[in-house]
Amino acid sequence: MTSGPCPACGGRLSRWRSVPSSEPRFADSRFALARCDRCGSAVTLGEPPPRLHESGAYGIAAPRFHRLARPVLRGFDRQRLAMLRPLGAPGARLLDVGAGRGRFVTSALAAGYDARGIEPSPRGMDEARLEDEVRLERVGIEQADVEEGTLDAVTIWHVLEHLDDPRRALLRMRGWVRPGGALLVGVPNLASAQALLGGARWYHLDVPRHRVHFTPAGIRSLLTASGFEPVRTHHVLAEHNAFGMWQSLVNRGTRHPSYLYNLLKRNAPMRSGDLAITALALPLAPFAALAEVLAGVARRGGTIAVLARRR
Repeated sequence: MTSGPCPACGGRLSRWRSVPSSEPRFADSRFALARCDRCGSAVTLGEPPPRLHESGAYGIAAPRFHRLARPVLRGFDRQRLAMLRPLGAPGARLLDVGAGRGRFVTSALAAGYDARGIEPSPRGMDEARLEDEVRLERVGIEQADVEEGTLDAVTIWHVLEHLDDPRRALLRMRGWVRPGGALLVGVPNLASAQALLGGARWYHLDVPRHRVHFTPAGIRSLLTASGFEPVRTHHVLAEHNAFGMWQSLVNRGTRHPSYLYNLLKRNAPMRSGDLAITALALPLAPFAALAEVLAGVARRGGTIAVLARRR
């Protein structure tokens, strides 16, 4: 983003800080952020570099230990489905926007949803070949061919922060959902405890990929302006939050931010001084998880999920 009002609430943006990237290919770069004077959300300034979502941590190679992690990942999916259920019960016609490798679509199908997904990056097609049950189309939000008012629910999980114009995307999705239908959106929380503790090295900043850094006030304002009525905001989430707290704290001591994340994504070398620091910090993980639960109870969770209804 180069200039203009806050994409979350329309407020005035002011220069805030510069932060390092957790992507190794931008290790020597810093990126400027501007923050909204009204809702506290922020934006990453400047034009995004090319191929951000096709290389590095977002490459097509499967992460290390992904097979061992499957039971945990299925648990994350069950929590997401439980958050959706008040407005979208099994049997609902569901579209997962930015479906990645199709994991959540697979879980939703198994739970009885009429689910499919869209994903513009090449990694989506890889999972579609591996899992016959996954109905996954390689297409972006603007190009998706979805008939107006035919969906009962849309989920967009850690995708909205990647867009320079999230309102435009939400207005498009609003047209797909029937009146009274559900939208479940997950985003990092710039007003969280871990964002405060992590500072410029907060795990979920992930610049330059993340273009908008939402606060709860910002995402609720955006949803309302896009024709949705926020129903409930969840702060205690198993997916992302505990790891985000731990990684944000460890980032304070490593040379490169988010070393373990990149190592798991096959995007960092095994031989690194950061490996020793990361290994020494592993025993702190339970304490970081407890701190994140307490932060979530205090409504300062590292990421949030907002369930909304189409007005």
